[in-house]
Amino acid sequence: MAKYYFISDVHLGTGVVKDKKNHEKKFVDWLSMAQKDADKIFLVGDIFDFWFEYKRVVPQGFARVFGKLCEIIDSGIEVHFFIGNHDLWTFGYLENEIGLKVHRGPQVFELNGKKVFIAHGDGLNEKSKFFAFVRGLFHNRFLQRCFGALPTNFGMWLGQSLSNRNRRKHDQENVQFLGEENENLVLFAKKMNEEQPNDYYILGHRHILLNLQIAKNSQMVILGDFIREFSYAVLDENGLRLENF
Repeated sequence: MAKYYFISDVHLGTGVVKDKKNHEKKFVDWLSMAQKDADKIFLVGDIFDFWFEYKRVVPQGFARVFGKLCEIIDSGIEVHFFIGNHDLWTFGYLENEIGLKVHRGPQVFELNGKKVFIAHGDGLNEKSKFFAFVRGLFHNRFLQRCFGALPTNFGMWLGQSLSNRNRRKHDQENVQFLGEENENLVLFAKKMNEEQPNDYYILGHRHILLNLQIAKNSQMVILGDFIREFSYAVLDENGLRLENF
């Protein structure tokens, strides 16, 4: 059977990591490890702490990551990129220049004969009207074009500052599992499984490690992160499991 790798919430460039270059190198090492036997690699959102593509300009940095991704893709391994709430503003560069297969919403894949639902997780079963309003602003194409009209240096400074502020705020919180009845992603997966069953649900966003059987033939994982947990998931002939790098 084929082997598949899943990772989310790397947050490259985040201000909560003191040594950004070492953080990037460690992610490249993970990609090199996965490259050895992966059939496909899935980057499940928030790989970058902030990403915005101007018409002729992309964020500075990440040369090692892009070089490794190009090498992997050129070798024939598919790399799928799901936008997260920190890196949703991609408009063609990652697809056309790097070769990533970009997904802007949840997708279901058939992998090793199993139905696998994959999504970053932000907005799923979210009940906060304020969150929904803010999320709608970030996904609005007109407002994206307005942001793109800002001077490049100012726009990048503003975006990175807001993103770092958000990451620091959540970094100070005690992120922990809230219980099956209080986790939006668990409730979402259970509800969806009643209507359209899948064998596996793979999600990110929450920065917690979770491996949970939600029905007799359905399992879900939340991938943790690559800041503190350095965690990821593997799907192969032995099923779906979480591992640490």
